[in-house]
Amino acid sequence: MFQKILYPTDFSDVSQKALDYIKHLKEAGSKQVVVLHVIHERMTEALYWHALGDSLIKEWKKSVKDGVNQSLMDIEKELKECAFEVKTIIKTGIPLREILQVEEEEDVSVIVLGSHGRTNMEEMFLGSVSEKVIRKCKKPVLVIKR
Repeated sequence: MFQKILYPTDFSDVSQKALDYIKHLKEAGSKQVVVLHVIHERMTEALYWHALGDSLIKEWKKSVKDGVNQSLMDIEKELKECAFEVKTIIKTGIPLREILQVEEEEDVSVIVLGSHGRTNMEEMFLGSVSEKVIRKCKKPVLVIKR
């Protein structure tokens, strides 16, 4: 049923909890996992806004990418131990946009992601990535709550 899973992660505790659920989907016939991390473009824009200089920004970007790569390699190893085929993707942009793009490009069966469980008031003003994904994606979404 859910052959190919899209797993957007921000490496938080609730994302780890979602990863644990994905492992159980193997028993239901899931075969592939596309692990996605989006580096929010606002982080980069903030650095430019503070005029830190190109060399500091490049150093920061490299440091972030190195950390993300290591975290993705750890997740990939964990999923491969469960006999999943794994593809990792790092994108820079707006998380919702990038998740929806990967959903379409990879033709996934389901999206599994964690929800940080903001209050209704916070969601009304800010919205959460998981809430926006639920509203805008085309595929089923399994949201794991804190």
